[in-house]
Amino acid sequence: MDRAVCPYNTGMKLVTFVPPEGPPRAGALLGESVIDLAAAAPLLIEEAEGLRWDMLSLLRADQDEVNLDAAADIVAAVAQMVGAEPEFGGLSLDEPGFDELPASLAGSLSIGGAAMLLPLSQVRLLAPLPRPASLRVYEAFEEHAIAARSLRGLSLPAAWYRGPSFSFANHAAVFGPDATVPVPSAEELDYGLSLACVLGQPGRDLSPDEATAAIAGYLITNIWYNRDAEELERTLGAGPAKSRDFATSLGPWLVTPDELELYTDDEGRLSVSLVARVNGVERSRATAASQYYPFPALLAHASRGTSLEPGDVIAAGPVPGGTLLEATGGFGPWLERSDVVELEVTGLGTLRNIIDPAS
Repeated sequence: MDRAVCPYNTGMKLVTFVPPEGPPRAGALLGESVIDLAAAAPLLIEEAEGLRWDMLSLLRADQDEVNLDAAADIVAAVAQMVGAEPEFGGLSLDEPGFDELPASLAGSLSIGGAAMLLPLSQVRLLAPLPRPASLRVYEAFEEHAIAARSLRGLSLPAAWYRGPSFSFANHAAVFGPDATVPVPSAEELDYGLSLACVLGQPGRDLSPDEATAAIAGYLITNIWYNRDAEELERTLGAGPAKSRDFATSLGPWLVTPDELELYTDDEGRLSVSLVARVNGVERSRATAASQYYPFPALLAHASRGTSLEPGDVIAAGPVPGGTLLEATGGFGPWLERSDVVELEVTGLGTLRNIIDPAS
């Protein structure tokens, strides 16, 4: 290999972004700037021209020089160049000094005429995985499962405790931060405040320990619901299917597990706070610490008898109280056209979307 390895490894907030010129590509957040991994790659890789720097390529590591370790080395090298190197060998992008980097550095740091550091305000963020390999949505929170059924006069069946269950969502209808989301004609539109993990290794019949090691990172997920269609599906004993087929939002970035170690318990639960706001008004607040089926258990279940691939997204499903269905007792008010929905999670940022007024 021709890459000189940087001595600093780092937790990362990875993004897919559209620069002022050129196609979408993978980057990493550094304060209020984005490191263009493709532009900065020559710092450490002698023959960097022609390499693909997109999120799936990073996760799949199907090019010898393009992988998450290489990205971490590039981030650390750029951080050193701008004076953000750590004092004691570890590098965290949450360090206070990172947010205070001079804005003048962004755009002025270049190699071969290509800017390595771009102001966040001058790029457009897409979903970290604009088209995931697959997208599964679980029902991993007991409190949500009980509440959602009790609002319909049902109880939680004993089978729920025999193992998690999921349904596939539409991996071709994924939206990123600040995107306008088209929604179907419905009287009862809802958000779903959720977390998801992203697989970074292929796997089949994974144990929970193997699943933990296979997680590349976490991100905020908004599981949009058409409650009108959901009610019909429940009446027919089907779904959820069409009720969630139109949109899922992911973002704003993919946070690697080492960035979240302080919030992670021994079974893989994230003790983070989650808040949902509609037009600036708080509608939901919860913690993910009560996740009944933690992410390693979800991955182990998803891989049972089948093969998972890097880039697969596993969502835990709504947190307790993480929908308008629960917050309003099932009576609304529901989401309307032009509403702005913000989901904020400790350590994972804020995912903001606008409901298309014309949809």
